[in-house]
Amino acid sequence: MAGTAALLAGACSKISDTPTAQSLFRASEGWHRGAQRLLGGGGLVKEYPRSDISPFFRGNGSTAIDTPEYAAAQAAGFVDWRLEIGGLVAHPLVLSLDNIRKLPQRTQVTRHDCVEGWSAIGEWTGPQLSTILEGAQLFPDARYIVFRCADTLGGARYYESIDLDDAFHPQTIIAHMLNGAPLPVRNGAPLRLRVERQLGYKHAKYLTGIEAVASLEGIEGGKGGYWEDRAGYHWYAGI
Repeated sequence: MAGTAALLAGACSKISDTPTAQSLFRASEGWHRGAQRLLGGGGLVKEYPRSDISPFFRGNGSTAIDTPEYAAAQAAGFVDWRLEIGGLVAHPLVLSLDNIRKLPQRTQVTRHDCVEGWSAIGEWTGPQLSTILEGAQLFPDARYIVFRCADTLGGARYYESIDLDDAFHPQTIIAHMLNGAPLPVRNGAPLRLRVERQLGYKHAKYLTGIEAVASLEGIEGGKGGYWEDRAGYHWYAGI
């Protein structure tokens, strides 16, 4: 799957703007998503013993945020960091890191697969995203969950999205710990998404907001994520 995504990304500068290519990309992604779930994608991904944890879990994409505001937040232990939950919800929420830690927690040792071809195994801890969404109470017309981030690439804030099937999957969590310690800056401190059934670019880091929406059309470039809008990556990146 990683090779397919990389191939599409490399080809996008030449063909992705044509109507035919866009149609092919959508059809390919739809087939990929349907096949992955038909062949058992609804279950849990493999979880590993702690003895398999990688000695070093590298960062990728943004590995730091070079702003005075982030530096101050880091120096203060992120006590003032806030995660806002809004959009199509009955009860908008603003959660502190302390609020996140007090929710029921899930710990899982899973493998992270990057579109660039590398993998690493880490132990992640945080509340299930479903717990947060249930607290906010989604409206019936909500279909997607959009993640807003504090980091920038190419002058634009990072963002990603998933559907409700992945949002309510038991292994989709908002992680604040890696390998039993607070999340390192290079890995997205203080909060990041873990959506274990998809490739690494879907795992948004430095989370500041979660938004429930009915459609992705009005979100940035309309394709559901930073790399999807800019490089033709598949929106559904199942592994």
